[in-house]
Amino acid sequence: MKKRIALIFLLVTSCFAVQAQEMTTQNFNEWRIVTVVESIVPMGLGRSRMIENMTDVNTEDFRTSRVDGKTSSQRSVSRKELKVDKFDEAKLLNFFSAAGINFQNIASNDAMIAARIMELESEGYSLIYVTSAVESFAGKDDDSGIFISRMYFKKSVPLK
Repeated sequence: MKKRIALIFLLVTSCFAVQAQEMTTQNFNEWRIVTVVESIVPMGLGRSRMIENMTDVNTEDFRTSRVDGKTSSQRSVSRKELKVDKFDEAKLLNFFSAAGINFQNIASNDAMIAARIMELESEGYSLIYVTSAVESFAGKDDDSGIFISRMYFKKSVPLK
C-alpha cells in the first residue's frame, strides 16, 4: 500500500514538474528563406544562384506610418540602407545551353536544391511553403529571363 501511495505521489509531482517546465519554456518560430534564381538566358550567359540572407534586420528601421492615407515619409528611408552585406550564395547552372534546354543542368540544380533542403532539415527546419514565378524567354528579341523560387523554412526554438 505504501508503495502505491509513493508511486502515485511520484507521478503527480512529476506531472506538476512537467507542466511547470512547459509554462516557463516558451518557443517562437525562427524562419529561413532560400531563394533560387535560375537563368533561362541561352548559352550560359545568365547567372543562376541559390541565395540565403545571413543578416538580422529590424524592419522598424525601415517602416513609416501614414495617418491621413496620403502623406508619407518613405523618402526618408534610404534604399541603400536596406541592402544586407552578409548572405550565402551557391552557384547553379543555367536552364539553357547553346542547343536549347539542358536537362542535365536542371537535374544538377535539383540535386543542389535538394541537398540544401536536407541540410536545413537536419538543423531542425521544416519546409513550410514554396512559391515560384517566371519571366520567360519570349522569342528572338527577348534575351532575358529567370525562373525564381522561394522556399520558406521554420523551426521552433526556445525564447531567448
